[in-house]
Order: sequence, then C-alpha cells, then structure tokens
Amino acid sequence: MIRIPLKFAPMLALALCATLAHADGENIAVFTKNLTNPYFQSVRLGAESAAKAMHANVTNYVPTKPDSIPEQMSQIDDVIVKHPNAVVFVPVDFKAMGPGVQKLNAAKIPTVNIVDKSQTGDFVSFVGASDYQLGLQTARYLFKSMGGKGNIIILEGVRGTATSDERMRGFHDALKEAPGVKLLSAQPANYQRLQALQVMENLLQTYPKVDGVLAANDAMAIGALDALDGANLHAKVAGINASKEAVDLIKQGKMLASGDYSGFKQGCIGVMAALRTLRGQPVPKDIALKTEVVTAENYASYDVAPEKEVCPTWAQATGE
Repeated sequence: MIRIPLKFAPMLALALCATLAHADGENIAVFTKNLTNPYFQSVRLGAESAAKAMHANVTNYVPTKPDSIPEQMSQIDDVIVKHPNAVVFVPVDFKAMGPGVQKLNAAKIPTVNIVDKSQTGDFVSFVGASDYQLGLQTARYLFKSMGGKGNIIILEGVRGTATSDERMRGFHDALKEAPGVKLLSAQPANYQRLQALQVMENLLQTYPKVDGVLAANDAMAIGALDALDGANLHAKVAGINASKEAVDLIKQGKMLASGDYSGFKQGCIGVMAALRTLRGQPVPKDIALKTEVVTAENYASYDVAPEKEVCPTWAQATGE
C-alpha cells in the first residue's frame, strides 16, 4: 500500500477534482435525419472530428427510412435506456419531435440542438445558420450574375419545414428587389436529387427558356443541372449547403454558387458545445454561423475533401 503524507492530501484532492472536471471519454449520441442526403454525412463527419479531437466518443442514430418520425422516436427511447452523457440532435421534423425532446429532458440528458431548430424542448444551445439570410444572399448573387433580368425556376425543399420555408422567404424577398427577374415556377423537390431531376425535366417542357435556377439545397441544384444537360440547355444554377460536389462543380464552371450551410461545422460545434457543458465550461444559448456564398471567386478555401476538413476553434465558432 502506498501512503500519502497528510500534508499532501489537500493538493491531491484538488488534482483529483481537476481531473474529474476535465475527464474525457464522454459518450455523445448524434441524431441526423437520413443516410441519403450528403449534407448529413458532413454533419456526422464534423461531429466525429470534434469528438476525436476532444477525446470523446460518438454514436450516430440515423433513421433507415429517410426522415422517419416513428423511427427517430424509437431511437430516442433506445438512447434514453443507454443514457449517453449528452445528445446532439437534428430533429427529422422540428414540430413532431417535440415529445421526443421532452423525453430527453425528463431523462436529464443534456441536449444540443443543431441545424433545424426544434419548436419545443429545453436545450443547452442551438447551433445553426440563418436559412433566411442564406436564401436571400444566394438569390441576390444569382440575380446579380444574371444582370438583374431573366426567367428563373425555384426548387423548394420539403414544404412546411423551417429550413425550406425560411430559404423560400429569402428567395422571394430577393425577387422583390429585382423587378427584372421573372419567376416562372416554384416547385418542391424535397431536397432530393432524383426528384429535382424529374421536376426540372417536367418544367423544361413548359418553360424551355430558363436563365437561372434557385435550389434550396445542393442535391436539388445538381438534379436541375442533370435535367438541363439532358435537354442540352444552359442556365445559371445556385444551391445551398456548399457540399463538396457543389464546390467541385463551381470550380469547373458548371454551377454558379452555393450558400454555405456547413453541415461539417454545425456537427463540430454541436459536439464541442455538448462537451464544454459536460466539462463545466460556458456555452452560449445560440450560436449562429456567418452567412457566406461560395462562388468561383472564393471556392478555394472550401475545396477540401470532407474527411480532411478541420473543425473551427471555439473562439472562431462563437467569437468569444
């Protein structure tokens, strides 16, 4: 047995407290919407990168059926039984998942809400970007590149969701500023590339003269490009997310622009916020990412393979 001299006991106790206060190895459950949208793969990569850097562990919970409310609710029940140290949560539906969030609150599991702001629940913090500003700034860039005139088509996300509705509000406010730009049609393609291809193919039969396309995410923007290529037509196309595929297309001159929604950064910051809370460090109730539009002029800083992206520092994320 090793005996510690009594005079060193207070120092040992302080050291032990400090170790416990900054212990690592925490388990974080990360909820995302689906496996089909590359955006959520970026969120998961960001979460895993931050956890690795901070010596914690991540378990991902993703519905096998995209955006399934019953499946995410069942996954919440499973997480409550396993009781991780914290949760980073993207609701599949910002309204319908309220009861699930209340279950996490009742189980006293600290929860950070990212990407889509939940309508109800008690959260450590919300980490997100302004969907309205992304829509507004991306549309403004497209209209400016069109010389303030021409015909456009809008591809919406899932109607009734916060992300799509706010981006549409931004698109339409930008339209009010550009009287020379005519909206031919606005149709939902539910954030899916294949649906966007099909919707765009149908619209091009009615409106063969299209100068620009505004898509509420990159997957739909790329679907629109597929349809334009198939019809041997050209239009300026802008999306949102600044996904790697979109950045590659901007680099090649095939796509005009993409608003940077940065799933990777939101995954990073969500996990960082959860771990800081567990380690007794301050976390703001709201963390808003800066609105940026990726274009041919600035794509270089975004031209990074997803697995090589680096999380921002806490100071960069919060301005603290």
